[in-house]
Amino acid sequence: MQFSTYMHEWLYGVDGYYKNFKAIGKEGDFYTAVSTSSFFGASISNYFFKLLLEDISKRDGWLIEIGAHKGYLICDMIQWLYSCDSSLVKTLKFGIVERQKEVQIAQLEYIHSRFGEDISIVHFDDVKDISVDYAFMVSNEIFDAFGCELYKDEKIAIVENDEIRWIEAPVDMKTFALKYRLKTGEIAVGYEAFVKDIARGVKRCDFVSFDYGEKLVRNDFSIRTYEKHKTFPLFDKELNLKNAFKKSDITYDVNFNHLIDAFEEADFKTVIYETQARALIRFGLIDILEQFSKVASQSSYIREVDKIKTLIAPTIMGDKFKMVHFKN
Repeated sequence: MQFSTYMHEWLYGVDGYYKNFKAIGKEGDFYTAVSTSSFFGASISNYFFKLLLEDISKRDGWLIEIGAHKGYLICDMIQWLYSCDSSLVKTLKFGIVERQKEVQIAQLEYIHSRFGEDISIVHFDDVKDISVDYAFMVSNEIFDAFGCELYKDEKIAIVENDEIRWIEAPVDMKTFALKYRLKTGEIAVGYEAFVKDIARGVKRCDFVSFDYGEKLVRNDFSIRTYEKHKTFPLFDKELNLKNAFKKSDITYDVNFNHLIDAFEEADFKTVIYETQARALIRFGLIDILEQFSKVASQSSYIREVDKIKTLIAPTIMGDKFKMVHFKN
């Protein structure tokens, strides 16, 4: 089978890695910005609130997270919105796009533990199920989990008997590789269809997404697996595909030029593309930290400062992760 199909089965097939709720952070296979600090969500929410004040976003619109894991991010955002203007939790509507029923249940349980009956969440099984006038949509590390093809010297990878071999690439992939000056690397599959589904269902949309990657292709394979905070490049001799299949996470760096083109071809405008560090600071992360310092103990403040350093330090998450804001 082609590698994109194999990767989809790995992550989303029967007993796939994401079929059930997976722990993140210390007890899981990897960390994310969401698991690092609740101020990540607060900063994004602060940006959303600024758009509301400028009447760019709508007070009676939707806040929708795509791929919400357990629900930490959307809950952190709702919490901050409440602190900014408590009436917003009554006028806004909240949604999560999540295909796995088992994960939906875990999300609802967590959200109830945070807010009780005060907050209602609507689940969408797919972005194509959304039909709203306005939505502020947010995602963190979803585009690196789309299936991808592996491309090398005009050949693509297929998987047979848990081993990778190479066959001649179809013309459309060679054309794609020529457009992005790609000789070796990953070609994401599904961006265009995903964006078109959003464009059909959401009349007005602000889409804010964080992920790791670059605009320029590296002409090398970034695809890798994570298990218990250990990283194995896909072609590492120590990695056994059969043993890793569905047992570890598999991911790759996002080609942001490809992602931006997919959105712009669906008549979205790219508002801004920048590093996670620049985005979070522009969103108000430092101001939020200063507000926290006025009510927190010294030890709590120092712990939060350390977490925020992880989010914005260039050598950790700050530069490797990017934020892109699209608008239609």
